[in-house]
Amino acid sequence: MRGFKTIKKQPTQPQYEVADVLNVLGSRLEDLGLNSWQLRTLSALKKCRTSALGGHIDACDECGNISISYNSCRNRHCPKCQSKNREQWIENRETELLPVPYFHVVFTLPDVLNKTALHEPKMLYDFLFESAWETLQTFGKNRGLKMGMIAVLHTWGQNLSLHPHLHCIVPGGGVDESGTWKNLRSDGKFLFPVKALSKVFRAKFCEKLKHQLSLKLNENQREKFTENEAGNYEKLRQSLWEKPWVVYAKKPFGSSKSVVEYLGRYTHKIAISNGRIRGIDDKTVTFDYKDYRQKGIKKQMVLSHEEFIRRFAMHILPKRFVKIRHYGFLSSTWKRIKLKNLQQKLGIQPKEKLPPKVFQPKCSCCKVGNLVTIATFDLRGPPQWFLEMSQSQPTPKK
Repeated sequence: MRGFKTIKKQPTQPQYEVADVLNVLGSRLEDLGLNSWQLRTLSALKKCRTSALGGHIDACDECGNISISYNSCRNRHCPKCQSKNREQWIENRETELLPVPYFHVVFTLPDVLNKTALHEPKMLYDFLFESAWETLQTFGKNRGLKMGMIAVLHTWGQNLSLHPHLHCIVPGGGVDESGTWKNLRSDGKFLFPVKALSKVFRAKFCEKLKHQLSLKLNENQREKFTENEAGNYEKLRQSLWEKPWVVYAKKPFGSSKSVVEYLGRYTHKIAISNGRIRGIDDKTVTFDYKDYRQKGIKKQMVLSHEEFIRRFAMHILPKRFVKIRHYGFLSSTWKRIKLKNLQQKLGIQPKEKLPPKVFQPKCSCCKVGNLVTIATFDLRGPPQWFLEMSQSQPTPKK
């Protein structure tokens, strides 16, 4: 490492952040009626990459520049902490690819379930995952095939409204009882009829809701579950049968590798990225969104601080909730035992999973060297020697 040169704080981008809204909102956050887990999550986002979480001092091994960086919160809802996890996830999935057609299928819940999603998110989102998989499984079994699926939960629309849906990557075929791969069609251009998928998906979900109602009406919980609540559940279930449900299937991907890169855009997304926030003043937040009712035209929305955070908090998932799930022959159990054999049968050499890459940030000064951590500090701030070194640096001329 060459001699120390200058001292810089790492640049921060973009200009506005969700954390800025939280800072402006201040103690008013407690008046929004959020639960303790949501408040805890928002607190982590507010502290992310600030002195409250401590930090580290890095030196460039090429130009000697010294920079200071604050630690990340690593919360999965944080707009600043997703890129590293996404890259690692993509690398892991690339070792599991098969040379077969893949389809992007989206399962969407109707908006009449939004109220239930707010009050019982874990139950509803579990039902969504289970119903989607059981739907595909039903169609696969009719062909004598074991299907596979990777599903990612999103709960938001572009304007931060509640819009629960699953993005699923589904191989266009399955494995028969002998472990042999079979395409659903020889040309690979067809998965299943979406209208039929929608009807089966609705039936599966409504059946789970009906079963949940019967559980709530058992003798152990009868006193807690009033007749009025039972009637509301039944009305909800009936209204679900009257509404058309949406299942959307896109055309197959061009190559199997593009599948993972495509899904990688969805896996670690959050309700809104900092880059979409265009302005924050003392009362409102302005952000970009796409209006898909008008062919994806870009628009801007202005919300009060309270409404912006209230909408953002709707998409904070329950504690320990798994938002990316693997099913069928893409499940972890099946992959550990049989995936390599299937890849060999399909004529590709199985790839071994590489150990996680050590993240090596580049120097923002020379753009060439790697940053090496030379000291860490807690919320009390940088060590004395660093402060003295900072003060001794000459002020750059303008």
